Amino acid sequence: MNTSSMVLLAALTVGSYLLGNISPATIMGHLYGVDIRKEGSGNPGTTNVLRTLGAKAALVTLLIDVAKGFVPAFFGTMITGEIYAGYVCGSAAFLGHIWPCFYKFKGGKGIATGFGVLLGIDWRVGLLCALCAVAVALITKRMSCGSIAAGIAVAVLITLFEGMPYAFWGIGVGVIVIWRHRGNIRRIINGTEPAIGFLERSKEKDS
Repeated sequence: MNTSSMVLLAALTVGSYLLGNISPATIMGHLYGVDIRKEGSGNPGTTNVLRTLGAKAALVTLLIDVAKGFVPAFFGTMITGEIYAGYVCGSAAFLGHIWPCFYKFKGGKGIATGFGVLLGIDWRVGLLCALCAVAVALITKRMSCGSIAAGIAVAVLITLFEGMPYAFWGIGVGVIVIWRHRGNIRRIINGTEPAIGFLERSKEKDS
């Protein structure tokens, strides 16, 4: 890699991290007159927005979080012509979402942004992880269970589709996702983890 390529990749990496700092959950909360970090679980992510602000706000949050992972991962490779640049830029956006400097390094859990990164790197891995997350969430009625399952799946699927050179990247992403859900894991074990809102409401209507 020559000097100009290194400078370009460094600039793209920094830009990707800053893009990851954008918090649509926080912005949507302000639009609704709510501090999303002080409501519900306090997590600035799609699930908390769904529970606190409703489906429309959650959909907007989800789409923006996915996009800010997809754009760096996809265009990192397109601009530089190097596959690994997509991994580097996507990782920067992912970490920027989880540890944003604009919000005192207290961000979301990285699921939607991580999904966007996977779509930008290999859409097959992204879709299979999403299917895994949705299936487990529907079975357990706990979105956190689906997210944890996706964290495990990404390590396996990246290895299968991208090969051993990227296996450690997949494992690293999976470990971060699971670690970010350590509070959820404790609540699952204690039986205090809340169910997905719309599934809980559907259950109440049926009873």
